[in-house]
Amino acid sequence: MNPTRGVLYPARLPQFHRLPPAPATAELAAWFWIPEWDVEPGRSSRQDIVSYPALNLVVEQDGVVLAGATTTASHRDLRGRGWAVGALLRPAAVAALVEDPAALVDRSRPFDAPELCTAVAAAMAGGDGHRERAVAAFSAWLVRRVGPVRAAGRHANALVDVLLGEGAADTPEEAATRLAVSVRTLQRLTHRHVGLSPAAMIRRRRLQEAAQRIREQPEADLASVAAELGYADHAHLTRDFRAVLGVAPRSYRAEAGG
Repeated sequence: MNPTRGVLYPARLPQFHRLPPAPATAELAAWFWIPEWDVEPGRSSRQDIVSYPALNLVVEQDGVVLAGATTTASHRDLRGRGWAVGALLRPAAVAALVEDPAALVDRSRPFDAPELCTAVAAAMAGGDGHRERAVAAFSAWLVRRVGPVRAAGRHANALVDVLLGEGAADTPEEAATRLAVSVRTLQRLTHRHVGLSPAAMIRRRRLQEAAQRIREQPEADLASVAAELGYADHAHLTRDFRAVLGVAPRSYRAEAGG
């Protein structure tokens, strides 16, 4: 996957790193992401995000936050000097960390894990290799906290792979067929492990892909982009953009290229 997909304006990013999980953590986290920033006094850097339809566990200097899946674009204004270390959680980990992911949609809440915060902060305070050490500490904590992944967790992971991975399904019906479950079962599983419907996850994936395509291919015809990504037409793409990002595709292209 593209390392900055989901970031609407990559040129505005501070230092941003996406690190893969270790083999022992591959069933628990899709990847770890680490922004680091040092913004001049009196200034701020706004980061606009259209997040993956998944939960994130995020360690910051002052604590740990569990962030739910989102239905709209979001932003954060970075000031001063700081960092964050986040894990994009796979469904097998979600079930061990939160009872009702749907209650966290478009929300975040503090997560009680002082030992995780201490270990990651100590790693980030080091010199060369601090990011890798932070991910190793985070990974070790996840493995201890979640425990062995069982068949139900692997099945939940598979459903997200079918909805969001390479060659992903274009409809909930197609995803259900690939997984050999009913659409109703698929809906129940995504609600339990992500908090969103399968259709909402597919829409978010398509919108991320569209934003990336529009940003990286400034000469691409928008009607062609819409057709290639499964939108009914250019107008459908524009409605999705406006509803989630608050801006039309052409305006986004002009801003992202600046």
